[in-house]
Amino acid sequence: MKVSDSSVSASSFVSPPEGIIESGPHKESASLPSSPVSPVASSSAVASRLARSFSDSQADSGTMQTPPGSGAVVLSDDLKNPAMEKLDLVRKWSINTYKCTRQILSEKLGRGSKTVDLELEAQIELLRENRRKYQNVIKLAQALANQLSQIMQTQKQLGDAFADLSLKSPELHEEFGYNADTQRLLSKNGETLLAAINFFISSVDTLVDKTIEDTMINIKQYETARVEYDAYRTDLEELNLGPRDGNTMPKIEQSQQQFQIHREKFERMRNDVSVKLKFLEENKVSFWLFCCGDLQRHTFVGAHFGYV
Repeated sequence: MKVSDSSVSASSFVSPPEGIIESGPHKESASLPSSPVSPVASSSAVASRLARSFSDSQADSGTMQTPPGSGAVVLSDDLKNPAMEKLDLVRKWSINTYKCTRQILSEKLGRGSKTVDLELEAQIELLRENRRKYQNVIKLAQALANQLSQIMQTQKQLGDAFADLSLKSPELHEEFGYNADTQRLLSKNGETLLAAINFFISSVDTLVDKTIEDTMINIKQYETARVEYDAYRTDLEELNLGPRDGNTMPKIEQSQQQFQIHREKFERMRNDVSVKLKFLEENKVSFWLFCCGDLQRHTFVGAHFGYV
């Protein structure tokens, strides 16, 4: 059998272009238009272009992000600063708490020195003692007010009973009526005395729970500042007793700065407490003259009608 030369062309032996896979002849392949297909670039070239574009985009944004699947995590600038600030605050608080706790324990064990202002400490102790006495006065005045209220209620009931007997006993009408009026008058004036006692209680309670309490808060802050001052003073003294070299000098300078900060705070709190104690002492006399004078006037009215 002979094969015609015209049925076999040179194109039958040409290999297909790179990247194109021929699946075999198709009946309608001659009728379909052929579209040109560009060759595919090698994988190494594609990878290099992607890497360059990724690095350029990261450089433009100014942040370093870690791709998924990698072990290291790098925080961006907007997240790094708040986290570092919080960590620094926790570190400073821990150091301060440790130094203050050590100072308090050394003072209780008698090993550490303590800064004492004898005049100011005496004034603080006097204020605490007066506060206890004022609280006792309030307690007794409240008991008196409760008892007086009960007496007034009883007197009112007794006056109503005498008034009822005055109506039902014509022969004792005047005697019963006089006693009924007396008990009612006592009850009425008792209300005035009770109002004066309640005003006295309210005034002293304001003095104790607001004015003195505000000063006591400042005293607590002053005592805390005193402990911090002594703690950093002791720390600086210990560093000064040690050797002075390249490793210790930065620590001494830093300790000197912290000591100066806490000394200024301690002196400021001491001045604030001194001013408030002086203010309380100056106004103590005028306050008690007013409260006691008002109570005495109303007590005199009560004594005139048989309460005292």
